[in-house]
Amino acid sequence: MFQSFYKIQSVEQLNPTTFSFVVDCKNLASESWCGRFVNIQCGEKTLRRPISISEIDQEMGTITLVFEVRGEGTAWLAQRKAGDEINILGPLGNGFFPDKGKRAIFIGGGIGCPPMLGAAQDYGEKAEAILGFRSKAQVILLDKFEKCCQSVSVTTNDGSFGTKGFVTDVLREKLESDTDCVVYACGPMPMLKGVAELCNEKNVLCYVSLEQRMGCGIGACLACACKTHEKDGEHMRHVCKNGPVFDAREVDFNG
Repeated sequence: MFQSFYKIQSVEQLNPTTFSFVVDCKNLASESWCGRFVNIQCGEKTLRRPISISEIDQEMGTITLVFEVRGEGTAWLAQRKAGDEINILGPLGNGFFPDKGKRAIFIGGGIGCPPMLGAAQDYGEKAEAILGFRSKAQVILLDKFEKCCQSVSVTTNDGSFGTKGFVTDVLREKLESDTDCVVYACGPMPMLKGVAELCNEKNVLCYVSLEQRMGCGIGACLACACKTHEKDGEHMRHVCKNGPVFDAREVDFNG
């Protein structure tokens, strides 16, 4: 884990509310892998903002962070420019370890898509992706997914782009023909619950990255607790420390 000021190498606005930063941070990049996150100090805000790591270039010593403006902290972050330095704590949490011996389906919902890009890139060209958005205006990173995946399906709630419906509709179709795979997913809790239930029904291994409001990011404040059911009983785990990636079979989505 490192805490330092790191320089923003480039800034790209992906849509009216979503931004992508490439950050120069050689030591942090060397310890990063898909599914982990960083905590960023945003101006004078007391609490840092957790941002998932989207892409990692260990050779160049950079990570890419994609975030959506949701409040004052991320609004401050969105105003930073290339050349500015931001205070980052990370990398944090446990990420994905894609099983490269099996067919892999990477599912992202909205701002849950960025961390799945890094996971798909790490897996290789046989990766498949299902991306879900509210509408065409929210679609992000499609070109990058298409470069690293053998197939990419896009759904929108209103049907303005791709298939009208939800990621679970496409996943069900894929699992009807072949259940010998592993599913990795990140997105809103209702989406993750639907994906987990479908995978459980089809006896398909599924790992989910939970989106939870965090305080400290290191397991000290206990703000991001979630209930799990494991072999040795029921536990209260913390998304920042024990996750954010969990075996979907252990997560209590109703807790």
